[in-house]
Amino acid sequence: MVSEPPVPPAPPDLTAAAFFDVDNTMMMGASIFYFARGLAARKFFTSADLAGFVWGQIKFRLGGRENKEDIKTHRERALSFVAGRTVAELTSISEEIYDELMADKIWSGTRALAQMHLDAGQRVWLVTATPIELAAIISRRLGLTGALGTVAETKDGVYTGRLVGDLLHGRAKAHAVRALASREGLNLKRCTAYSDSANDIPMLSAVGTAVAVNPDGGLRDVARARGWEIRDFRTGRKAAKIGVPSVLGAGALAGAVAAGMAYRRR
Repeated sequence: MVSEPPVPPAPPDLTAAAFFDVDNTMMMGASIFYFARGLAARKFFTSADLAGFVWGQIKFRLGGRENKEDIKTHRERALSFVAGRTVAELTSISEEIYDELMADKIWSGTRALAQMHLDAGQRVWLVTATPIELAAIISRRLGLTGALGTVAETKDGVYTGRLVGDLLHGRAKAHAVRALASREGLNLKRCTAYSDSANDIPMLSAVGTAVAVNPDGGLRDVARARGWEIRDFRTGRKAAKIGVPSVLGAGALAGAVAAGMAYRRR
């Protein structure tokens, strides 16, 4: 039996690229929540601290909407817990957390979309409010080009617990994509952006092709009005399997933590 020769890779397409949001677009749920769970398991903070992250995840799963203040609060709290830790230590821990809690949360449909661009010779970046170190790990594990994320301040290789600038969120994502396009020589009219959130409409509007992935209500309405493609990987039995039980499980955990705190107060 004669095997067919391998298909040669597509030549690099240097002026086109794709930009993917992470939370609920590339990954089920919020990456910062999984990060917090991983840190809690390593005794970076207490179960009571984790309860706040759990409640944020419940709202995210049920509502499908990102709230900028909630996101900022969660990330600042996470940063406060890593203050004084080295970048090398957190990078190593983030690798472990990805393997333990995130690898099986990647939407296979969104991953296939990213691979489609790679197969066409295009570069693919994650654009997310997630800390850049974690975003870079997700990007590398998925075989993508790179990541743009929120930057935590460091001094001599140690985290200070503060942000550098603001969160990479909302209009900041659009500004970051435009800056990257200018630096890399990309033609934004030939680029594609993917997101689940109405907060990312500025980024989606900055490129030639916008795709709503697992969209919240606001983004779905805008996508329909503007003729943007909609891809929803939450439908069917799989959505029921990973959606409701995970919300109920998070709610049970939050209730258990709250009950334990009330018992200690008594």
